[in-house]
Amino acid sequence: MVNPLNESPLAFPVLEYIHVLGLICAVGTISLLNFRLLNVGLTRKSPAQLWADTLPWTLAGLLLVIFSGLLLFSINPDVYYLNYTFLFKMSVLALAILFYYTVVRKTASAGGNGKLVASVSLALWMLVLFAGVFIGLSAARPPAAAPPPAGVDFDQFLK
Repeated sequence: MVNPLNESPLAFPVLEYIHVLGLICAVGTISLLNFRLLNVGLTRKSPAQLWADTLPWTLAGLLLVIFSGLLLFSINPDVYYLNYTFLFKMSVLALAILFYYTVVRKTASAGGNGKLVASVSLALWMLVLFAGVFIGLSAARPPAAAPPPAGVDFDQFLK
């Protein structure tokens, strides 16, 4: 069965832009709350109120990231699931989401000192972002566009 995303050379770049927009929305709002827990900015609102205010944007960004990421993965899954950088990113992403929606949420609702929690959360999200950048620089690099059509042998041009 042919993946329709492989038929368009624009599918990968457009999905990549959508993926980055989702990351900006999700990690941006997550960072706002973490910086508030560090007492850096937005100190007029309590962490609990900031959690409530940013939650819809954070969820929307994460949903956009996850769905666009799944579509990007579907373009050429072999390149991704064999890529250790991608596997590292997925592991850290799962840990960052779990940590954010458990430990950070509890700390924000308690209103206590959350400097250590915020630092760990920011570190996890930075690892997710850096790993995402390094996927494209690793040996098993994902394609920037649709793979060549079936039956086309590009090796003949290298001889």
